[in-house]
Amino acid sequence: MSFTNISAELLKAIEQSLPQMEALTEGAASAPQAPGKWSRKEIVGHLLDSASNNHQRFVRAALEGSLTFPAYDQDPLVALQRPGQMEWKLLLRLWESYNRYLAHVIAGLPEAAAGAVCKIGDNEPATLEFIADDYVAHLKHHLNQIIGKKFETSYEAPEGQG
Repeated sequence: MSFTNISAELLKAIEQSLPQMEALTEGAASAPQAPGKWSRKEIVGHLLDSASNNHQRFVRAALEGSLTFPAYDQDPLVALQRPGQMEWKLLLRLWESYNRYLAHVIAGLPEAAAGAVCKIGDNEPATLEFIADDYVAHLKHHLNQIIGKKFETSYEAPEGQG
C-alpha cells in the first residue's frame, strides 16, 4: 500500500470514529471496560504515545534509510502519563490533531523510503511501509475497543492491555 493510501486510511478512521468518541461522556470514557483493562481515556493516551513514537520512526527512517528504535513498553508508559486524569475532550482534540498531522507526514514520505528497514526492539525487521500501515491497523484495533467493532483490521494486539 502506498504512503498516500495509508494516509487516506488514517484520515478515514479519524472521520468515522470521532463523532462516536465525542458522544461519550466523561464517565463512560473514564471507566475501565473490564476489570484490569484500560479505560477509553487510557486507550486514547496509549494511542497518543503510539503516535509520538511512530512519528519519530516515520521521519527518521525516511531520512536515514534505516532505523533502529527501542522497544515500546506500553503499560508503564500509560501508567506514567496518567491519561485517565485528563479531560476526555482534551484527549480527543490532541488525538485528532496529532493523527491529522501524521496523515500529512505519511502522505509526504517519499515512496523510495517505503523499503527502509526498521528494527524496533526485539521484533523482526520490517519496512517503513509496513510500520506505517501497521500504525493505522493498530489505531483501528483500539478504535474498535473504544467505539465497538467498526473497522476491519488484521492487527493482533500483543499480550497485555493493548
